[in-house]
Amino acid sequence: MRRDLFTSDHEAFRELCRDFVTKEVVPHYPEWEKGGRMPREVFEQMGSLGMLGMAIGEEYGGGGEPDYRYNVVMQEEAANALVTLSTVRTQLEVILPYFLHYANAEQRDRWFPGLAAGKLLTAVAMTEPGTGSDLAGMRTTAVRDGDDWIVNGAKTFITGGMQADLVITVARTATDPDNRRKGLTLLVVEDGMPGFTRGRELDKMGCKVQDTAELSFVDVRVPAANVLGEEGEAFSYLGHNLPQERLTVAVGSVSQARSAIAAAIDYTKNRKAFGTPVASFQNTKFELAACSTEVEAAQAMLDRAIALHVEGELSGADAARVKLFCTEMQQRVVDRCLQLFGGYGYMMEYPIARLYTDARVARIYAGTSEVMKVIIAKSLGL
Repeated sequence: MRRDLFTSDHEAFRELCRDFVTKEVVPHYPEWEKGGRMPREVFEQMGSLGMLGMAIGEEYGGGGEPDYRYNVVMQEEAANALVTLSTVRTQLEVILPYFLHYANAEQRDRWFPGLAAGKLLTAVAMTEPGTGSDLAGMRTTAVRDGDDWIVNGAKTFITGGMQADLVITVARTATDPDNRRKGLTLLVVEDGMPGFTRGRELDKMGCKVQDTAELSFVDVRVPAANVLGEEGEAFSYLGHNLPQERLTVAVGSVSQARSAIAAAIDYTKNRKAFGTPVASFQNTKFELAACSTEVEAAQAMLDRAIALHVEGELSGADAARVKLFCTEMQQRVVDRCLQLFGGYGYMMEYPIARLYTDARVARIYAGTSEVMKVIIAKSLGL
């Protein structure tokens, strides 16, 4: 269906992204999968093309265009090529907003040029062993000592944690018995700070081109100059960015589901069974027609949500609805498309297998489907 979400500037950026993905990502992707990450020099290539700094001010080497739709274009073009861009999505859409909204002038001068150039890689350390969606239950602590904070604790499931130069770490700096949400603070832990160590690199089912790590903090001395925003206000900061984080997951889900259909169409047209192309069977046609309809419905819902987000009007409940619908749709569509590949769909040499394993986490991270239903129900007064 016709989309009216993008301008000519977005489409010009799309051409840049498509060319980069085709030439610099697709040929090397199998190698990166085996290595478990995208090389740092590729981030720097993207930075030199302006792909990582669109939302960062021109005075820091960025594009000065804080328009979320540029991020959407990048995700769509990667999905069209049946690849992902490693931790780029997390860095631009989940982590960068914290720097953009809460970094002071000195921090901007210190970090923004490197972020725009792809020379500084980032991670955000929220999740802890035993603490997932219950952000207020965090046990990592930071205690003031003169001009520093002393951080102790452990984090897990940290996307990009092995490569990150800057880790936005959520720590408890105060305790309010009447309000568990008060007293959390964002501190930027830098690579090389004594006591900050990276533990196991976790072996995941999917998303093989982005590392996921366990992080440890033992008496890490973090200067007060590395506090992002106001002390004790991190919970509200985390909540402020969650709608975009959930929207981001939905963008990937719809784009990848659409790519699964394209891959299935291509395969079934060329694969023969009983002397006839699999695409000629009525069941194949009906399955792909149903999948296409689901994707178009999700795309319409998603595009509306993106437009609302660009206008600053996307509510937390609507972001939850979009994530729930789009990620559940992705699971159904990718599964049905894989079935059309038969046994080959189970082989990792076929991209449909990667789309299948990558899709599973979409209903878990940024808030599980069950958490999304709780948020939606609350908005209904239930």
